[in-house]
Amino acid sequence: MKWLTVCLSLMVSPVLAEEVVLGLSQDQVAITADFDGSEILLFGAVKREEPIAVEPLEVVIAVSGPQSPLTVRRKERKFGIWINTDAVEIDAAPSFYAVATSAPFSEVISNVEDQRHKVSIPRAIRSVGAPMDVLDAQSFSEAVIRIRTAEGSYQLRENAIQFDQQTLFRTSIKMPANLTEGDYSTRIFLTREGRVVSQFETVINVNKVGLERWLFDLSRNQPLIYGLMSLAIAIAAGWMASAAFQLLRRG
Repeated sequence: MKWLTVCLSLMVSPVLAEEVVLGLSQDQVAITADFDGSEILLFGAVKREEPIAVEPLEVVIAVSGPQSPLTVRRKERKFGIWINTDAVEIDAAPSFYAVATSAPFSEVISNVEDQRHKVSIPRAIRSVGAPMDVLDAQSFSEAVIRIRTAEGSYQLRENAIQFDQQTLFRTSIKMPANLTEGDYSTRIFLTREGRVVSQFETVINVNKVGLERWLFDLSRNQPLIYGLMSLAIAIAAGWMASAAFQLLRRG
């Protein structure tokens, strides 16, 4: 497991009584041949121009990977075999999405603010329409969330942000090994009584490097060479396995 320490720089309007003060120490994750995931550390402080209000502040952090469309299919068993039946097109779903909060999610942000800022996992998935003959289209989005949650790609981490004295906060978010390359949007929200009072967005860049990058570029730019090389490696591996088997038999 690799560790990535991230502090996010936030500038907000000077008329606000509260703002987040952070700095950005590292904004990239390198995917190498032995990459087995990263853990992002996020921490910061709330700067105030006035005394702490009676109503407490809460913190919400959302990290979202690159979005892409996908087709979700339903399988049913017919005549003893499993076949695809209904299908729903999801317009955009993040490859990775994690939400961390300083209190239960329903307490830190209202439904109205969630709908406006699309913070929760279901709100992050965009599905405009579905075929008229599919009656339970919402279940297809729920299936995407269920599968990716089991894989660790979608995470809801309630009460995971430590918020000390309404001033210092910190948390960590685990990123799995099967990360998609691209920009990972990171948003921080300060909320009070479910209402967003301050927010900021930055980007963490995830890229393949070294051998992983070379193989990826070769497969995209020189598919014929990549295919021939893969075939040669497969033949060599088969020959070596056969030779090893023959030696074992003779021994």
